[in-house]
Amino acid sequence: MNLGERGPFHTGWYVDPMSTARDRWLDEGLKILAEEGAAGIRIDRIAARLNLSKGSFHHHFDGAEGYKKALLAHFERLSVEALNSAISEIGESAGARAILTRLTELVRPGNTGLYRPEIDTALRAWATWDADVRVVQTRLDEARLSALQRVWRSAVASDEEARTAALLPYLLAVGASVVYPPVDADRLRELYEILLPLVPDGT
Repeated sequence: MNLGERGPFHTGWYVDPMSTARDRWLDEGLKILAEEGAAGIRIDRIAARLNLSKGSFHHHFDGAEGYKKALLAHFERLSVEALNSAISEIGESAGARAILTRLTELVRPGNTGLYRPEIDTALRAWATWDADVRVVQTRLDEARLSALQRVWRSAVASDEEARTAALLPYLLAVGASVVYPPVDADRLRELYEILLPLVPDGT
């Protein structure tokens, strides 16, 4: 990630008329991450795309490191919340097959929460050389796997079996995102639909 020259920090306190400006900075950063990888993330380019000033950046973030940490936390939160919300929507008591069927339905083009192959690939590449990103990627993988493990627990005999079962759909998604070009959402959904009949009802 190259954020360019830091410039002076904006230290004055004022009421920001753009209450969503911080999220705009972060959302645009994720777009650039998906398009160009970590090397494409620069303050000046993001500011130009958003028609915002660097003063706005420094009002919301504590320099380059502050922005990187906020960007990573933003993506982690969006990813984990999207999966947990989808599971909560149907309820864990519905059983593994019903929940996994619903998650499969949500793997569609334009659904930016459950399958974002360009960002996932860029983040994993970034994690190979940045320790901070590696920590977030590790935590994100564990959060996703833990959520899937909870889904599977009612359908199998032990936590270990639930963990193994959770790895299958998760590793399928990871593999789909890292091949080049990435497997699109429609094809990944078709692959999951092949696996769904193998899932015990678990109700």
